[in-house]
Amino acid sequence: MRAEAGQALPPLEIEITRTLVVAGAIASRDYQDVHHDPELARRRGSPDVFMNILTTNGLVGRYVTDHFGPAAVLRKVAIRLGAPNYPGDTMVLTGTVETTAGRTARIKVVGENGIGRHVTGTVTVTLPEADDTLPPPAGSDPALPAGSDPALPTGDVVLPAGGAE
Repeated sequence: MRAEAGQALPPLEIEITRTLVVAGAIASRDYQDVHHDPELARRRGSPDVFMNILTTNGLVGRYVTDHFGPAAVLRKVAIRLGAPNYPGDTMVLTGTVETTAGRTARIKVVGENGIGRHVTGTVTVTLPEADDTLPPPAGSDPALPAGSDPALPTGDVVLPAGGAE
């Protein structure tokens, strides 16, 4: 996929669930109580648990690679947090290509939620070469796993000759 300065990326809505907040904190080994314990978060002045910066960083990276494809390589993600992401809210990520140089693009990303701007930042990404984004060969079905036989009903497994279950 190509990128041109000024190009807008389509918005991505992310539902902020308690599971997302807690799982993101655990996955990034951030055991601060404000990310998993609602009562302790309230004692510290927060109305509920809130998303940590590492989860936000991952979601920003995902937003860019979802748009440019799995062959896109994140080179730098620089973000700044604002309004917290609390469970029950939705964050909407938007992006704009700021600059391009060869296969490298710099994307400005903003994430808004119900109480304000959660994240602002830039992502530097190397875009895939044209060969990396070619469509599948004619007659292939990208919805089928590799090695599947389209003549078989979905869900059947074909074992190699002499194979065991």
